[in-house]
Amino acid sequence: MNIRSVRPEDLMNMQHCNLLCLPENYQMKYYFSHGLSWPQLSYIAEGENGKIVGYVLAKMEEDADDVPHGHITSLAVMRSHWHLGLAQKLMDQASRAMIENFNAKYVSLHVRKSNWAALHLYSNTLNFQVSEGEPKYYADGEDAFARKQDLTPMADEQPLCLELEGPDLKHCDYS
Repeated sequence: MNIRSVRPEDLMNMQHCNLLCLPENYQMKYYFSHGLSWPQLSYIAEGENGKIVGYVLAKMEEDADDVPHGHITSLAVMRSHWHLGLAQKLMDQASRAMIENFNAKYVSLHVRKSNWAALHLYSNTLNFQVSEGEPKYYADGEDAFARKQDLTPMADEQPLCLELEGPDLKHCDYS
């Protein structure tokens, strides 16, 4: 299993993964917008065959009146790859990139009230707090929970970084 930054040639396969995994889907221009505006914040998980088995699509919120913070637009992992820790690894990568590149203080997201697997991940594994409910947030009318995770503890960790050659210039181990 390999987790790496998204490249432009990954966007079509990310969209395909989204269509297979989630009820809310995005047009290709949405993926391109994220990729052009915040290229360092989105990641994919590749299976042994090199196919995308999960992704996180992330951005920075551009509210000048608020502290710098990121937003997870979409997180998906193919059901065949659940329970391998991929969602947590993808979220950690995106969150660290938000801290390192934009000095983000927290990350936000929305989750369907009916998505028990995601609610468990965000509450019990990633320690997101419910900030508010948002009625009829999704196109099909379902309500969402808006959630936030404080990135201060992650920002305080001291990584061991190794300089590498090639497209990935630096790899940091936060374990």
